[in-house]
Amino acid sequence: MMRTWVAAKLHGITVTDASVRYHGSVGIDAALMDAAGIEPYEQVHVVNLSTGDRWVTYALPVEQLGAFTLNGGGARLGVPGDECVVMTYRTGVEFHPATVLFLDGDNRVTDRAVYSQ
Repeated sequence: MMRTWVAAKLHGITVTDASVRYHGSVGIDAALMDAAGIEPYEQVHVVNLSTGDRWVTYALPVEQLGAFTLNGGGARLGVPGDECVVMTYRTGVEFHPATVLFLDGDNRVTDRAVYSQ
């Protein structure tokens, strides 16, 4: 049976900027995306821990160290300083390990984990 499993997670990522006048997505420090295994333009689920809002968009890599920007309509769902979680999922018959990065308020990695069975 095909199921959907968590594949990657950025836990505690802090919003650094928000711009409604943008074509959409969330901008994420490209190095963080790479470390978590999130591909450019991959679908992501964003949960704003400060407001409870949750939405689906795509990840746009940015070269600015520590950047996490809310763009387009998503910019209405948070403000700089809000703490969020970004997750990706994979569909398959069985679970494969998922990389989890825990971040501080400056979006630096403080800890890593791997979800596994």
